[in-house]
Order: sequence, then C-alpha cells, then structure tokens
Amino acid sequence: MSLRFWRRTALNTAFASGLAAAVTVMPAQAATPDTPATSERPTIDFSTEARLPAPNDLGVATLYAESSGRDAAALANDINQRIGKALELARGFASVKAQSGGVSTWPVYGKEGQGRIESWRMRSEIRIESRDLPALSELIGKLQENLALSHVAMQPAPETRQKAEEEATVIAIRNFEQRAGLIAGTLGKRYRIAHLSIGAQGYQPPMPVRMKAASAMMAEAAAPLEGGESEVGVSISGRIELLD
Repeated sequence: MSLRFWRRTALNTAFASGLAAAVTVMPAQAATPDTPATSERPTIDFSTEARLPAPNDLGVATLYAESSGRDAAALANDINQRIGKALELARGFASVKAQSGGVSTWPVYGKEGQGRIESWRMRSEIRIESRDLPALSELIGKLQENLALSHVAMQPAPETRQKAEEEATVIAIRNFEQRAGLIAGTLGKRYRIAHLSIGAQGYQPPMPVRMKAASAMMAEAAAPLEGGESEVGVSISGRIELLD
C-alpha cells in the first residue's frame, strides 16, 4: 500500500467520523428552545343563565280510532275510513293543521292459548294543532263524535319559542360579561374572554290540559283552551383569562 493511498483513506475516515458526530449533536441542540417559555395566565371558568316566560300559544291534540275484528282487512278499511273522514273535516278549519299519526295493528289471542289468533285490534291516530284556540277546541268537539281524545297540550309555537330564546341569549351574555368584570375587578385584574359556549336549556314540557271523564269531556270540548306560559332558558358557559 502506498503512502499516498493511506493518507487519502485516513482523511476520508476522519471526515466521515466528524460528520457522524455533527449529526448526533444537532438534535440535542435543536431541542433547546431559543427563548424561555412564558408562564400561562390564570383562567377562571364559570357559567350564567337567563330564563324568560313564553306564552303557550299553540294547542296540540291527538285523537284516535281503535277497534277490533276477526277480519283484518275489513278492520283496516273501517279504521282508515274514520281517519279519512276526520282529516276531511279538519280541512274545513283553515287555521288548523291536521295530519295522520301512528298506526298500530296487533293480534288478539284466544284465552286457551296455543298461539291461536282469534281477532285483530287496530289503532290509528290523527294530530291537530293550531294557534287559533277557539277553532281548535271546536274541531276537537266535532271529531269526538267518531274518535276518542287521547291528549291535549299547550306549548309555545316555534316562532314564539325562538323569539324568547333570542331575548334570553342577550340577557345571558350580558350576565356573563357583568360577572366576568366583577371577578376580574375583585382580583385587581383586567380580563379577556378565552372561550364561550351558548346552549338552550329548552322549555318545560307541553302543558297538558286537564281532562275529566269521557262524558264531561264531550261537554267541555268546545270550551276555550287556556295556554298559560312555559319557561325558556339559555345557559352561557365560558372561560376568562386574567390580564395584568
């Protein structure tokens, strides 16, 4: 081996070793931050809410036809005719919205058992609603000639509930700002809102109309419906960051 070849090999080895050492050191240098991390500012989480009354200006009623029979086809035809006549009658009330509801059919088994079906029972519903409460009450009375009354309730109409929620949202936000200022001022700090979450708390379930016995129900069907009020609520959850 010549002296020139040995020197060239030694230089190449030294260069490679130095490069490897540099690559090993670089990750450790890169992991060292150039500037010290700043401490996080203190934060405070809290929530506020606002509730407003909303008038129950929408009446909702459910009526149904139910019967039994050995012939399932004849039974279905009878029930469907009764519901069809009810919907046709409801169309005469322009201010009342009517639609067919759930339909259920189930077998009636004999008392001796053995899985033998003796007859069939069917139930079909109709749902009516309106902000015209006198018209709704009158229609309920007419429909009860062929249908049974299952449920009557009063609740805010969608637009009424939305308006109340919007007003409650404004109040809830103002309550949040007022409380944030109180907390920060008590601690001698300024603040900024770091996070805010707004959620509707809904409203009380629809108010059921008190129903008496079937005979009394027929007599009172045309009486005016009184809606009362429901409570609509909005909650605000958030976080403020305290500033120097």
